[in-house]
Amino acid sequence: MNNDEQYIKRCIELAEKALGNTYPNPLVGSVIVHDGKIIGEGYHHKAGENHAEINAISSVENKELIPESTIYVSLEPCAHYGKTPPCALKIKELGFKKVVIGAMDSHDKVNGKGKKIIQDAGIEVVSGVSENECVELNKRFFTYHEKKRPYIILKWAESGDGFLDKDFKPTAISNSLVNQFVHQLRANEHAILVGTQTALNDNPSLTVRNAEGTNPVRVLIDFDLKVPTHFKIYNNEAPTLVINTTKEGIENNIRFIKVEKKNFLQDLMHALYKEQIQSIIIEGGTYTLQQFINAGLWDEAIVIKNDALKLENGTKAPQFDFRTNQVLSFKDNTIEKYIKNQFHNNSF
Repeated sequence: MNNDEQYIKRCIELAEKALGNTYPNPLVGSVIVHDGKIIGEGYHHKAGENHAEINAISSVENKELIPESTIYVSLEPCAHYGKTPPCALKIKELGFKKVVIGAMDSHDKVNGKGKKIIQDAGIEVVSGVSENECVELNKRFFTYHEKKRPYIILKWAESGDGFLDKDFKPTAISNSLVNQFVHQLRANEHAILVGTQTALNDNPSLTVRNAEGTNPVRVLIDFDLKVPTHFKIYNNEAPTLVINTTKEGIENNIRFIKVEKKNFLQDLMHALYKEQIQSIIIEGGTYTLQQFINAGLWDEAIVIKNDALKLENGTKAPQFDFRTNQVLSFKDNTIEKYIKNQFHNNSF
């Protein structure tokens, strides 16, 4: 690993500290290096606050070193005025010696413009350093802007003999360590989705309890509004979208979105895009999960398995025949991760 890659790796580590908190903005980290020594670091904490580069610049004690320094940033510096001024202009104004960028930003408002501002100012720019890792860091942001839909994670827990429950009644399959992992996953992602049946059977609240972090936006697919409004999914703990075929409108933290049954997945993706949802965990039952699997509409799958548990009868796990990318062990449970081929400026 050369020095540039090492510093970009540090940018990624910094950026990851804000996972789940920056929507609708990307995760970005920045490091400032003078004479082989890090003199400033920063990351974007949350939308509306300073960007990574500005936080890194603010942390530099001796500002006179800046014109002799290199600034590293995991994503191309922004070129537009949003809630904060463009970072590319700040970099130009301070006259850094060199700028090293991890991934370019495919978002329309930036897309090469930040790099161009800096180059036009006569500053040396290197881009595409550890690009795959930087794209991976912002897989949610890139999927949202390039595919006009959220990054989709399928998730379920199954017994050794392939059931989600025993005799169609809610059954605990995963252990407490896995539950912690699942709650951390909820805190990291933007939204979580269940269908009518899961909401009726389990009455879940879909909030983050066994981990630190923000509650995700809840999405309930309930075509005929069968789920009673006194159920936990309707409480005021998180913003909630109810996808149905009859009702449109907002009531407190609940937004009802009307879709057509026949174009359901397409309408759903459109609605989630409009609501600026960048990532979503599909935690539904087999019926809901299978619809996404059959349509090839997923980016990652997390399958929790309890091999020692045999349930013999109940809801069959979804049919899902893909090669595992990673297996994690949590005592008597395993978590299998599947990652579909990634994207970024190519195959859609």
